Amino acid sequence: MIALGCDHGGFDLMQEVKQYLDQKGLEYEDFGCLSNQSVDYPIYARKVAHAILDGRCDKGILICGTGIGISITANKIPGIRAALCTDSFCAEMTRLHNDANILALGGRVVGPGLAIDIVDTFLKTPFSGDERHARRIHLMENEEE
Repeated sequence: MIALGCDHGGFDLMQEVKQYLDQKGLEYEDFGCLSNQSVDYPIYARKVAHAILDGRCDKGILICGTGIGISITANKIPGIRAALCTDSFCAEMTRLHNDANILALGGRVVGPGLAIDIVDTFLKTPFSGDERHARRIHLMENEEE
C-alpha cells in the first residue's frame, strides 16, 4: 500500500500519479489534500509519514510546489527517509542506496510525464541490501555510538 499526500501546489500532479497507480492496479491511501485551495503541507507530510511508521503503508509519495517543504517536514520524523527526486536516476539511487521510504516531488518543478517515470522507478527499485548502505542508513538514523 502506498500513502499519498500533497498540498495545493502538488494537487494537480497528484491526480496524474493517482491515475497512473490506478492503471497499474497499485493500492494507495490518499491522505489529501482534496483540492488546489491553499493548505499547510506539514499536515499531509505527517499523515503520510505516520501511515508508513504505523505499518499501514509500505512507501509514500508526497508532492508540494517544489517538494522541498514537504520533504523537510517528513524527514523530521524518525524512521522516515524522504527523498526529493527530479529525475529517475535519483529515484533509483535513493531506493538502492538509502532505502528511501517516501518519494517527494515538486508539482511546479517536474511535468507529469517525468513524474510518472520517477514514481515508476521509485516503486520498482528495491533496496540493494549491501552492508555499506545498511551501515550508512543506521548512521543516518542513530547518533554515533
